Amino acid sequence: MKNIKFNYFKNLSLVFLMLGLIIGCDRDISDDAALASFPNTAEIFTDNPVGLTDDFFISFDPVEGANTEGFGTDDNEAYQGTSSIRIEVPAPNDPNGGFIGGIFKDRGEGRDLTQYDALTFWAKGSLTATVGLVGFGTDFEEDKYAVGLENIQLSTDWRKYTVPIPDASKLTQEKGMFIFSAGTQSTNGLGYTLWIDELRFENLGTIAQPRPVILNGQDLVQQSFTGSSIPLSGFTQTFNIESGDNVTVQTAPSYFDFVSSDTSVALVNELGVVSVVGSGTATITASISSVLANGSLEVTSTGALPTAPVPTLAQSNVKSIFSDAYTIDTSSEFSPDFGGSTTQATVVTSNNDSVLIYTNNNFTGIIFDNTVDASALSFMHVDVYVQQAGVQVEFQIRDIGANGEINTNIFTGQPEGDDADRRFTASGVTVNGWNSFDIPLNGAIANQKNNLGAIILAGGPNFILDNIYFYTP
Repeated sequence: MKNIKFNYFKNLSLVFLMLGLIIGCDRDISDDAALASFPNTAEIFTDNPVGLTDDFFISFDPVEGANTEGFGTDDNEAYQGTSSIRIEVPAPNDPNGGFIGGIFKDRGEGRDLTQYDALTFWAKGSLTATVGLVGFGTDFEEDKYAVGLENIQLSTDWRKYTVPIPDASKLTQEKGMFIFSAGTQSTNGLGYTLWIDELRFENLGTIAQPRPVILNGQDLVQQSFTGSSIPLSGFTQTFNIESGDNVTVQTAPSYFDFVSSDTSVALVNELGVVSVVGSGTATITASISSVLANGSLEVTSTGALPTAPVPTLAQSNVKSIFSDAYTIDTSSEFSPDFGGSTTQATVVTSNNDSVLIYTNNNFTGIIFDNTVDASALSFMHVDVYVQQAGVQVEFQIRDIGANGEINTNIFTGQPEGDDADRRFTASGVTVNGWNSFDIPLNGAIANQKNNLGAIILAGGPNFILDNIYFYTP
């Protein structure tokens, strides 16, 4: 295997999510720039890299666990010609990193890909593993037109793979030629070799039946407030390809054309960020190449949301779960999609303050990515805002025990095994104002609060939360 020079990119986190956070600005375009054109080179790798940067392979950040040592070329294996890309996918305990991935980037100012309808390549594996991600459009700059095909199944013989382009008319100057990420989740931790060859863009003429989707195809109803912003998500595009298979790709929001039914209430930019600008109701829809996407968002604004009380405790006294006032102790999943849950949970920024808006809640949870040791802390604080009288919200602060799993009796809803919880119901809340609650960490978790893993939420059904943190006075 020949080693290839590489570089790596720091702070790679959720490429598609970051698209919603990068806000472009308008600028004047000169006549010369308007007439500029870029090469339409289709080939990316055919025995050798074609028109790529000297680094060829630009790795994900090794600080995030990416292995930078397993990429090269192989002159003994090729689908066609004399050479292929060879990728050694590492075991999770490899000292150089537990997964491998990165991008190939155009060495110039970008390519004009408007005449193509797919990225294609041939690949095989030493095992029949599943590769987590392949695609294009990621350049570690804007990633504006990123596309990803997830979980492709390898064979031990050469097979062709197709990644459809959602709307080629957008790709007049694309730098991100290829992205891949591979681990050993499908091989029970056993490392393997992945070969890729004949990597190029093509005009197949067999990419058909486009079915774009936003919000995972759901028609959502969202309470919001003037001055808030709501990033849309769940963007995909499905095509039927020549094999007869339906292929769904994760699609950057910039491929979509968004429409608001009432721009005096809500606006939406090309990155799928909805800005609520006035009172009333507006419906957000989207399309790709005039094909209406499944999914929509109905936003109702009742005016400006007052800011929750600003916490005054020192950071050293706090382990924060959700608050702009403190550094969080752990990241969390706010939409865990429990079976049977009807809840819509959205993080909304209003007047530079982020809040959690829950709609149609029956039960859901805030699931911590890492456990919180609150053994030296005495309370959990939360601020609650409601707009209807009679709303009650139950908080179940869950210690997940030594096994690190949430164990719940499906009949009683009570923790079982080595789990314990502290339950508190916020009732008698003032309407259209913030209500602050300080919940003692006593009862069943008094001696078992060093392994907190979740906050289960029941009731409502509509409420807003802010400033969720554990503390000692």
